[in-house]
Formats: sequence, C-alpha cells, structure tokens
Amino acid sequence: MYDVLVIGAGPAGCMAAKKSADAGYDVLLVDKMDLPREKSCSGILIQKSVQMVEAEFGKIPETTFSHPQINRGIVVNTEEGKTFRFESEGYNVWRNLFDQHLALKAEEAGVELKTARAISSREKDNGVTVKFKDREEEARVVIACDGVRSTIKKNILVASNNTNPIITYQTFCRGNVDLEVDFFHAFLNPELSQYDAWFNVKDDYLIMGVGVQDPSLMKTYHSRFLSFLKTNHNAQIDSIVKEEVGIMPHITPEFQVDLGKGRVFFAGDAANLLNPLGEGISSALASGYLAAHAIKSGDNPEDKLNTYKNSMEENIAYMIRQWKFLGGISTRFRCFLD
Repeated sequence: MYDVLVIGAGPAGCMAAKKSADAGYDVLLVDKMDLPREKSCSGILIQKSVQMVEAEFGKIPETTFSHPQINRGIVVNTEEGKTFRFESEGYNVWRNLFDQHLALKAEEAGVELKTARAISSREKDNGVTVKFKDREEEARVVIACDGVRSTIKKNILVASNNTNPIITYQTFCRGNVDLEVDFFHAFLNPELSQYDAWFNVKDDYLIMGVGVQDPSLMKTYHSRFLSFLKTNHNAQIDSIVKEEVGIMPHITPEFQVDLGKGRVFFAGDAANLLNPLGEGISSALASGYLAAHAIKSGDNPEDKLNTYKNSMEENIAYMIRQWKFLGGISTRFRCFLD
C-alpha cells in the first residue's frame, strides 16, 4: 500500500506528489498518458505560478519556453468596446514540456511514475483502492488531480458542478495580425463566443480560440472570431496547422469548490478551481501543495481533509475576488457581483 496515490501529472498532481515525497511518504503518481503529452492550454505562468514552481522544483528550464518567452500581461476587450490593459510579466511555456519537467522533478524526489487510466475507487477502513484498466493500487490517501471530468470525483460525488464544463477550441495558424504578440488578448463580445475568445502567440503560431457551452457551435464562433480579427486587426492567415479541443471548469456565481471526501482529496480543475479567463495553473499548484501539506495533519482522515479545506480558504477567496473584479469591468460577467 502506498502512502499517497496522486492521479494526474499536471501542475496540481506533480506538486502534490513531490511535496508528499519530500515529506517522506511513499508516493505513486499516475497519468492516463505517457509524458510528454499534449494539453490544450495557453501555457502562461503568472508570477504567482513562477514563484511556486521555482521554490519547489527549481529554475524552469529554457527547453520548456515558447517565444516570446515573457508574457507581459493581458489585454481585456469588453463587450462594450472598452479595453483594459493589465501588465504583469510571466512566462510563456509549452504545457507538454512543462508538465514533463515537473513530473521528472517529482521522480527525482522519489515519486514512482506510472501510465494508467483510473476507472474507479472505493474507500476501505485504512485506505483507498483505485481500480485501473489492468490492475488495482492501494493507498492511505488519494489526491485526484485528473481534471474537470475527474473519473475519481464522479465516482465519489454523485452530484458535481463540473458536469457542464466550458469547451475550448483553438487553432494554431501561420500568418500575421496587428496585435501585440507578448500579451494575451481576451475578447468578451458575446457575438464571438459563449464565454470568451482569445488570441496569443507561441513560437511562430498565431493561436485563436473560443470558449463555448455548446460544442456543436465551437467552429461557428471560431469562424466569427477569425472574421472579426481580419476586419479589426488586419489578420492574415496563411494556413491552419493544428486544431485543439479542451475543457475547463465552468465557474458560476455560487463558487462551488469540491475539495474532497473521506480519504480522497481533489485539487486543480478537479476541485473546480479556476481564475478568470482560464488561468488555472496557479490554483492547481497551490491546491496540490496544500493537499500534500494537509496529509501530515494527524492520523484521522477527517482531520486531514478539514486541514486542507481550512488552508484553501485564502486561495478560494482570491479566486472569488478575481471573478468579482472581472464582473466589475464586464457586463457579461456582472452576475459575479450579485
């Protein structure tokens, strides 16, 4: 039996696994795909994320960066035509290489890394049994970091607010556009998406994406957004090299966060943690760190989970403040002020 079994080798899972191993626990980290694996994500590390990663994993290697290496901030274009520019330097990374780096650092700390898809879990008196396709693994504590549609969370919680996530669709294109390439640009016009539309640059790729609630409409909205960029920002698209579809939590004004039940903790997207306009890496890292820290809180599983919940209050409050701030500048997100 492992002391800790972590499911999902993204930022939340790698942080939880490494910190648990640092504390002397026998840790298994499992991801459903071999690393490096693709992850649809902007790959922007805000300063909060950079500080956490470099404090726990060391300097981020140059091999994980895309160009421009420095992201200077975000430009928000509201539905009323107002533009808000928020300057704060962060890093621009490729998530497949970044996640692999974190996982390798976790292995160096003593974590055992395996590839397997979790199917279900059941709690026993002294631990949790997790069923995978070809075997079962047991641990005293499980930290589920397996994303918005967490298999483990669905198995444990009958009702979950992650059942209708935001679907993301983005294309990687060659071409030119009259927008600053070292900023992330968000567009809140409801004609362009059901959530938001965005533009950013990684290496020689122009990345244009939309968030929708109805996946059948993602290409319709994406086409509208592309036409908007051509008309308003002189976009010239030479070719579409790649398409990506992803998912992220759908945050509502209730701000429901699911942090766990019994011996199973949830972190990152699986906990329904997300800051405005899709920034989730900082919440993933923080929740993974605090979940691992809470494991050391006595022998009673209830005490461990309560410690985790209490330690997460500040991060959840930060997330809520961010959404309310967005509601203050955008009528589309005004519901977060109610």
